[in-house]
Amino acid sequence: MTDNQTAARNKRISHAVMLIILIVMFFAFVFPFIMVIVNVFKTKADITSDPLSLLGAHGFTLKNFPEAMRKMNFWRSFGNSAIITISSTILTIIFSAMTAFVIVRNKWKACALLFSLMVASMVIPFQVLMIPLVSLYGGTLGILNHRATLIFMHTGFSLSMATFMFHGAIHTNVPVDLEEAADIDGCSRWQTYWLIVFPLLKPTIATVAIIDAMAFWNDYLLPSLVLGRKELYTIPIATQVFYGTYSTDIGLIMAALLLAILPILLLYVFLQRYIVEGVTAGAVKS
Repeated sequence: MTDNQTAARNKRISHAVMLIILIVMFFAFVFPFIMVIVNVFKTKADITSDPLSLLGAHGFTLKNFPEAMRKMNFWRSFGNSAIITISSTILTIIFSAMTAFVIVRNKWKACALLFSLMVASMVIPFQVLMIPLVSLYGGTLGILNHRATLIFMHTGFSLSMATFMFHGAIHTNVPVDLEEAADIDGCSRWQTYWLIVFPLLKPTIATVAIIDAMAFWNDYLLPSLVLGRKELYTIPIATQVFYGTYSTDIGLIMAALLLAILPILLLYVFLQRYIVEGVTAGAVKS
């Protein structure tokens, strides 16, 4: 056997091993999700006795969904989550994109300092700010238990990462020549940004939208600190009604979890083609 044949065979073997490893990892990651889908159509007794079976002894059932929606007041919680997630995501995109544009296009020392501070703030754990945050907004200002307060906090905590992503995208993918041409044509700075620059950021906008929307929709810790009234509960907080001290209805929990992830799953399917492009938009410096 020649050296070329040996090299080709080793390459095929390595590819096959890599493929097997990826397949095993894929099933390891999706297995919990598959178990949720399988067990959500089974009774509590069937889930407890044999959670790995495809069909329980009592057969196929849809009772978990209406019962879960009733107990967690699903539509009210869904509305709260939708308002908070959509508002926070839109505000984050608008403010971070404008901030990144100002930082990239101006060589002021204040811009460089601001960008450095924003990047540095990304490494600060939320748990460090948790107690001072509640003490300030609850004890001093008394503005907890409001959706607007949570939207404001979500936007503030997500601005640094979003600005960092938009900074790379504008620096790499938005030529200054386009802005100069718009200026010659009579566009103001404001018009240039909204008509020329912002539309070119579509991949990054989609990426920031899906990342932040997932984070806001699934967040439990911050809403649990800010929202104390039941009528303001988001879906992650509302699911705690299924966890009892002595017993837990796994079927209802899985039904609630499946209902909770469907909106974000649909958003991801709709925007996923932009994600890779958006993440790599600022990765290569021109």
